[in-house]
Amino acid sequence: MGKEKKEKNQNKEENQTGEKQEQQDKQVEEYGQLTLEDGDAKIHLLNIIGEIEGHECLPSNSKTTKYEHVIPQLAAVEDSKTIQGLLVLINTVGGDVESGLAIAEMIASLSKPTVSLVLGGSHSIGVPLAVSTDYSFIVPTGTMMIHPVRMTGLIIGVAQTFDYFQKIQDRIAGFITQHSGISEERLLKLMLETGELTKDVGSVLVGRQAVEEGIIDEVGGIRDAFGKLREMIEEG
Repeated sequence: MGKEKKEKNQNKEENQTGEKQEQQDKQVEEYGQLTLEDGDAKIHLLNIIGEIEGHECLPSNSKTTKYEHVIPQLAAVEDSKTIQGLLVLINTVGGDVESGLAIAEMIASLSKPTVSLVLGGSHSIGVPLAVSTDYSFIVPTGTMMIHPVRMTGLIIGVAQTFDYFQKIQDRIAGFITQHSGISEERLLKLMLETGELTKDVGSVLVGRQAVEEGIIDEVGGIRDAFGKLREMIEEG
């Protein structure tokens, strides 16, 4: 009788483990997010990849990060009594400015320790996302592209349009300088550089260059990012 009960409990535990793994796999597949519970601290992982999708849906063959998925999850992280920190992995080409900035503001306003890691690249609106955390890392081969605001679709050629562009650019530049060590003057110079990109103006910073410019805090990888976040959690 005792043997049957032991086997029953074992089967129940295996089923619960399988259901939990299935839920985690679904969370990663649909939202690019996962809560890591096996370590000494409960850490939420946010993966920002592809293009930041805004108010309009991008083609189904495009890799996207949907802000309507990310923002509620960040609110849940803030409200959670068990999640202790947030790790943001970034490999994005940029995308919708308003949505990217909204996500960056949400991350910056979290009360829990946050760390970002730039992997392949963090271009355009990905720059505010990378600096929105309490501490940031970039891998040695990671890149960051800094350029002026661009807009697709119908544009009305009047002075008000260009004023609006300037306001958007000022918001982005203000956020970056507020959350990193680069000055606004230097940032604008990098944005308007004409000698680096063949068909555009702007600058590409690779690994250590981003650190030297004061945008990213440190060159490192996933081990460094986890180590720093756990250190911040223990201090907090």
